[in-house]
Amino acid sequence: MIKKRIICAVSVLLVLAALLWSATLVLEPKYASQSREGNLVAEYYGEVDAGNTHQVIFVGDCEVYESFVPAVLWEEYGITSYVRGSAQQLIWQSYYLLEEMLEYETPEVVVFNVLSMKYGDPQNEAYNRMTLDGMRWSKSKVGAINASMTDEETFASYIFTLLRYHSRWSELSGEDFKYMLSRPQVAYNGYMIQTGIKPMESEREGDELFDYTLPSVSFDYLDKMRELCAEKGIELVLIKSPTNTWKYWWYDEWDKQICDYAEKYGLDYYNFIGNEAIGIDWSTDTYDGGVHLNVFGAEKMTSHFGQLLAEKYGVESLKTDKEIGAVWDKKLSEYKTAKQDMMEVSVKASSSRQ
Repeated sequence: MIKKRIICAVSVLLVLAALLWSATLVLEPKYASQSREGNLVAEYYGEVDAGNTHQVIFVGDCEVYESFVPAVLWEEYGITSYVRGSAQQLIWQSYYLLEEMLEYETPEVVVFNVLSMKYGDPQNEAYNRMTLDGMRWSKSKVGAINASMTDEETFASYIFTLLRYHSRWSELSGEDFKYMLSRPQVAYNGYMIQTGIKPMESEREGDELFDYTLPSVSFDYLDKMRELCAEKGIELVLIKSPTNTWKYWWYDEWDKQICDYAEKYGLDYYNFIGNEAIGIDWSTDTYDGGVHLNVFGAEKMTSHFGQLLAEKYGVESLKTDKEIGAVWDKKLSEYKTAKQDMMEVSVKASSSRQ
């Protein structure tokens, strides 16, 4: 009798656990049609689980996953790379993603985009989720969650995401069931293709600030990133991706602080804003009025930066490696097909609006 009760109780618990797990899978956002960047962080694991490693890793916010095209780096320079970016990726998140990444691979160069240096406090739960929910559980994820949570968030809601998403019942669509077990691919080695064109809106500069001092916590995490790369023998390169809008202005005062830091520690820092050598045309190479590059601008940026990687940092072409070449030629073909398909969709959408 006791044994039967135990079996019954265990069975009930297992059924309950299965129901809760199924509910979690349904209710978690799928980032399929909207906010696709929410899938970027998780896609990296499929890459390394397949045994692929990379000579160059980019970390940072939207300014990396919409500015650098790994397929182009391969096509033009034979360089393997991955963009470990996510929406509004804060510097402590970049650090913990880098720390985690080094458990899987050791690149020759890590490229960090410095825009997030302007933030000294946790910002937004929705953006936190787009980065943190996609991370595998590890000490790095724990550190990233603790550093990122806003006052309204709890650590438990990251462990049991049903606590956060239980109210999504009224928002469910067919995609929530379609992608219960596997999410749609949104990027190509971390690069998100944008084929739309919306010219720069205004030439006005950013508003004046009361204080231009970058937060000390940002430099604390930049120190951690620098020290981690030095420990692993990795070249850390700081960049500011090209933008051209007052809404997300990069101030000269901020730039000087990054320059001073780079000089102090012997790092290279490249501010690509206004760099005419790249050939950016803000009437055709942005999809949102100068905030981010579209695919045409990103390919120009990638081609320019790839030359630096090859010539200054000595990142060698791997095209003579037949095994790696087969993998990356396939990636290049998939990227070109996806780009062409999206361009055709953009043209049709533009025609329908006219």
